[in-house]
Amino acid sequence: MNIVERVKAILLRPKETWPVIDQEASSTGEIYSQYLIFLAAIPAIAGFIGMSLIGVGSFGFSFKVPILSGLANMVVGFVLSLVMVYVLSLIANALAPTFGGEKNPLSALKLVAYGATAGMVGGIFTLLPSLSALALLASLYSIYLIYTGIPVLMKTPQEKALGYTAVLIICGIVAGLVMGAVSTLVTGGMGRHMPGMMGDTGSGDVSIKIPGTDITLDTAKIEAASRKMEEAQKSGDAEAAGAAMGEMMGAAMGSKGGKPFTPEMLKGYVPRELGGFARQSLDARSDSAMGMTFTSVTADYVEQDKQIRLKLQDLGAVPALAMAMGGWVHSTVDREDQQEVERIYKRDGATIKERYSKDGSRAEMSLMLGNGVLVEVEGDNIDFKSVSNVIAGLDIKGLAGLQRQQ
Repeated sequence: MNIVERVKAILLRPKETWPVIDQEASSTGEIYSQYLIFLAAIPAIAGFIGMSLIGVGSFGFSFKVPILSGLANMVVGFVLSLVMVYVLSLIANALAPTFGGEKNPLSALKLVAYGATAGMVGGIFTLLPSLSALALLASLYSIYLIYTGIPVLMKTPQEKALGYTAVLIICGIVAGLVMGAVSTLVTGGMGRHMPGMMGDTGSGDVSIKIPGTDITLDTAKIEAASRKMEEAQKSGDAEAAGAAMGEMMGAAMGSKGGKPFTPEMLKGYVPRELGGFARQSLDARSDSAMGMTFTSVTADYVEQDKQIRLKLQDLGAVPALAMAMGGWVHSTVDREDQQEVERIYKRDGATIKERYSKDGSRAEMSLMLGNGVLVEVEGDNIDFKSVSNVIAGLDIKGLAGLQRQQ
């Protein structure tokens, strides 16, 4: 494996790279020794340099984590990140049947290990503590990578990948809190705060902030709900255990964006004919898991050998999920090579992502609307102009105007 080429491939071409990863004959030891240990070293070393050698300062005040404490943080962070990947792979494997997938421990490890690439590479931004928010944005893109990899590696139906990803995110947050507690015990709490990204609210809660987002994880509620769930499990009360799990997940998500738009509402924006293509299938669904509900509508349109898939997904009901699945909305991209063009830009209150092959074999366009609705159009054997015409034929203004009930 060429690490540099694999990193570039999974970051820039995830949908094409996951099938390659799925077919690779590898083992747990090879994934760790040939890939993970190198990538996990990036945030660990960069964090040490940023906090202990460069330091953080403003308004005439500067602070550096003592060298010995910084080294301890670096080693513990490196080890725990490797452990975290394995823990999340176990969770991903256990969740697979719930979302119509297949259990496969090695595939689950591949999913988490390669999906974590963006977050680990993004750890380079912690060289300068003032840029640590960019490291968080990179981590959000990792969640998108996992989302695109779930149907390929865990054999989950595409329409259930959103719910699968969301539950895995929440479990990761909870596991991260546990790992953070372990890290604090080992390092004495040094480096607990990441300026501009994470902090203490004064009540023991954990606050995550990036531009436009402020999510507080209520650790007291998480702990109380965890105790309720444990008591319910001991008493055999499945209903109470489920309710407690929902409380814990809600507290872990930090905040809620209101009620999800119903499948019927979204379905009204999926026409029978689009850009000269006739609709062949329609799948409107609402999936619930651990106290959260996710709605989506998927439609396939066909014209001779050309095919277009339209997908509407409501991410806004769970702000942390919207922040994760739409992590690309914080970027501006203008990339072009001999085969492909990719652009990300803002227009009329929406963030738009375009990506297409110059030979006209494939084209994609996504819009993240201000109310959290994600519009995705993908076409096979079709050029970008045709995909643009499809988008133009949708009632984007109506979708963006949907008001969410609290």
